[in-house]
Amino acid sequence: MNAPRDPLLHHVPELLPRLLPTAMLEALRERFGARCSTALALREQHGRDESPFDVPPPEAVVFAESNEDIAAVLALANAHRVPVIPYGAGTSLEGHLLAVQGGISLDVSRMNRILRIHPEDLTATVQAGVTRNQLNAEIRQQGLFFPIDPGADASLGGMAATRASGTNAVRYGTMKENVLGLTVATPDGRLLPTGSRARKSSAGYDLTRLYVGSEGTLGVICDVTVRLYPLPEAVSAAVCSFASIDAAVRTTIAIIQMGVPIARCELLDAHAVRAVNRHDKLTLREAPMLLMEFHGSEASVAEQAALVQEIAREHDGTDFEWATTPEDRTRLWAARHHAYLSALQMKPGCRCVTTDTCVPISQLAASIQASIDEVEASGLPYFIVGHVGDGNFHMGYLIDPAIPAERATAERLSAQMVSRAIRLEGTCTGEHGIGLHKQGFLLAEAGEDAVDQMRTIKRALDPNNIMNPGKIFG
Repeated sequence: MNAPRDPLLHHVPELLPRLLPTAMLEALRERFGARCSTALALREQHGRDESPFDVPPPEAVVFAESNEDIAAVLALANAHRVPVIPYGAGTSLEGHLLAVQGGISLDVSRMNRILRIHPEDLTATVQAGVTRNQLNAEIRQQGLFFPIDPGADASLGGMAATRASGTNAVRYGTMKENVLGLTVATPDGRLLPTGSRARKSSAGYDLTRLYVGSEGTLGVICDVTVRLYPLPEAVSAAVCSFASIDAAVRTTIAIIQMGVPIARCELLDAHAVRAVNRHDKLTLREAPMLLMEFHGSEASVAEQAALVQEIAREHDGTDFEWATTPEDRTRLWAARHHAYLSALQMKPGCRCVTTDTCVPISQLAASIQASIDEVEASGLPYFIVGHVGDGNFHMGYLIDPAIPAERATAERLSAQMVSRAIRLEGTCTGEHGIGLHKQGFLLAEAGEDAVDQMRTIKRALDPNNIMNPGKIFG
């Protein structure tokens, strides 16, 4: 019998749980032993992410420890037509990890070895389960860092699969720009290398970019080769408060349009600031705030900071405070990264329906203000954070999961916000990905012909539709 339908899943097909064939389950247990589990607690752990969706868990969990393990699971699943859902750190927000058609959760978190570091070439190759904090801890002693910072300590395989970005994207780009090559396990169990450690290539189709952002629907990323960067000589962070969201956003627009090479430029609205103050015991002014960071030489950082401070004053920015010590910077950025969990504590027992959009920077102020007007008219509690330096912002609607009307209101507001971004020539998601939540919006943004081309690629590479089925296209 099908599970009750989640009211937020109106963009996707009915849930289709399946039973694992006995022969396949026996084969998995023979190869993987205790690393193949059907224990309910473990299945439920792998059947939830940070999205608001409630979906039945997968029917089994397999822990891979090598590329060959992944290939073996896929070959077996393909032979039995059983879905496989790659699982890294479990931090996705759009339902990417959910077993909407049953099957196997393939956990790569034990594939956490840093395989090669080439400091002279500024590259590293890591297994898919390595997290960004783990990589940075390893390379810091060599004067290097990996800049992609989505907030959560996500796995690099998952970050590549969802084309993640985060707080540093305004200067260093997203995973798309920072992945040089991959090893991918194909649905029929082959191991496919893509790309190289060279900084550019004109050799054939760019398969690396095809798999980056594919959300586990074309294959399983086994290892990732990424760009590294020298640690900057000087780093300085600052916070600045504003009387309104509009003033903060217009300050950001001016910073970007003047070509200031700011490394991070994050917006927190008054609700988000209030939440992090309580959670992290801070005393920030509870008003719209920009949290900024500057990288470079001592002289260039001082020049950037002075120019940004002048721009902020022109927009009535106040309480400009500097954090120059590593401890103070860490405290501020930890608070920013805690914003999502901090906001959940403002309404005990709530769930968060969160959405992100990205628009041309000139349209950012209008997009955010219209979204605020709509949510305030609804009466739902909310918070806003955003990587506003590249036109990307996140709205979190806090709902009581026991009140269906609140869920419906949050979904309506989310749809209005995303539709507006598309009208403004932006995108329905800057970094969360499509997953379950945004399938209808992908069609609205890209059009029937483009989505048909995507489906053609999916059918060609995964003809039995075992790879994370029900995602992106439904």
